[in-house]
Amino acid sequence: MIRLLGYVNPSDPSFVAAVLTITFNPLFWNVVARWEQKTRRLSKAFGSPYLACYALGGAILLLNLVRSHCFTQAMLSQPKMESLDNAGAYRVGLVLLGVGALFVLTSFSALGFTGTFLGDYFGILKEARVTTFPFSVLDNPMYWGSTANYLGWAIMHASPTGLLLTAIVAIVYVVAVLYEEPFTAEIYRQKAAKSHKRS
Repeated sequence: MIRLLGYVNPSDPSFVAAVLTITFNPLFWNVVARWEQKTRRLSKAFGSPYLACYALGGAILLLNLVRSHCFTQAMLSQPKMESLDNAGAYRVGLVLLGVGALFVLTSFSALGFTGTFLGDYFGILKEARVTTFPFSVLDNPMYWGSTANYLGWAIMHASPTGLLLTAIVAIVYVVAVLYEEPFTAEIYRQKAAKSHKRS
């Protein structure tokens, strides 16, 4: 790890921008979603919980594009690691990118747009929690697929900066899961309890 840090200039503006966008994105969407869940202000403003969820989803997608751009710029502005700059490492990175894309795309397919972009905070619930692939293989496959994408991208660019930023992405996602998971479990528990009472 110390060897890795020797390649990274933490005061580089592109590195600072990458760290800020990596940490800001989940904070933004969790704060906005919790605020919506408590107040329903976005649903009222847009006239529909679906339209409000689509608007938040669009904002999240835009912020994710900015995050990926900042991540790439930070990698390109700092030195490569010679030991990673070879065809074998590049292929490993490519495989990680493929696995990450598989988890992200199949997760989106299983959840749909509103399921992916915090629809449960808007009161838009599935019949039950999704347990099919990729959720049958991995909890939070969207987050871990995204992390695998960043890791693959960093390895393909032989970038110690990218590896460090990927570690930050993983830590931020772990915190996001700790914040989101109890809420999701509780709303589906409440939904099951209501269904059970009606039966």
